[in-house]
Amino acid sequence: MRTYLITYDLAAATARHSLSSAIMQLGEAWARPLDTTWYVQSRERADALELRLKPHLEGEDGLLIQHVDSDALLINTSLRWFRKRRQESAAEAGNVVALPVRVLPEAKAA
Repeated sequence: MRTYLITYDLAAATARHSLSSAIMQLGEAWARPLDTTWYVQSRERADALELRLKPHLEGEDGLLIQHVDSDALLINTSLRWFRKRRQESAAEAGNVVALPVRVLPEAKAA
């Protein structure tokens, strides 16, 4: 399994949703620590990922796909890996991702 840093710059924001959706489908897990910055774990090579994302880009758009160490250090960001949704029937498929609840110290005192 490889870990990739994927970031992009879109000239027009119209393709943003379709590009984000395509990135989430690239591999086994993904994380988005910043607005247009993603980490993706995939078995595919970078050039194969580029081919899958290229249809979502236009002439002036920029795309960077960089293979990184799986333990890449992230400063001032919180990285949570999200698993790609299982292939379920449309009736069973959900759009909910459950995250652990963090109780703030001042909330405990109340």
